[in-house]
Amino acid sequence: MPIIKGFQALVDEAMAQVTTHSVAQVQARLADPDVQIVDIRDPRELEREGTLPGALLAPRGMLEFWVDPASPYFKPVFADESKQFILFCGAGWRSALATKTLQDMGMTNVAHIDGDFAAWKKAEAPMVTLEQHKAESVARKVP
Repeated sequence: MPIIKGFQALVDEAMAQVTTHSVAQVQARLADPDVQIVDIRDPRELEREGTLPGALLAPRGMLEFWVDPASPYFKPVFADESKQFILFCGAGWRSALATKTLQDMGMTNVAHIDGDFAAWKKAEAPMVTLEQHKAESVARKVP
């Protein structure tokens, strides 16, 4: 069966329809209580590379289920309409597609990071190891 629309076309379409923030814009808002950074990378990437301070770890494969209140996997953090959810992945493809999907689900408070984790690392922006993230989450009493 031939592919009639490849991944790049899907990513390009998503990028044209989602809000994209630069690393500098997101870095300036890391401490903003109205922003929730969402890391959608898989556990192997988190283990190998770490994440952003305060990021919510939401694997791409579960995102739609965690966002939908009708899902048995719903995470109440996503119901907070006062927050802007800024997604990121490794290079920007998954987060563009995920941001577009959340918009299609009805969320208007979503965006993603231009260049994602690769750009974040290149900019030498703040990062934490997965172990540090887990310790911070316990300290903040995040489930």
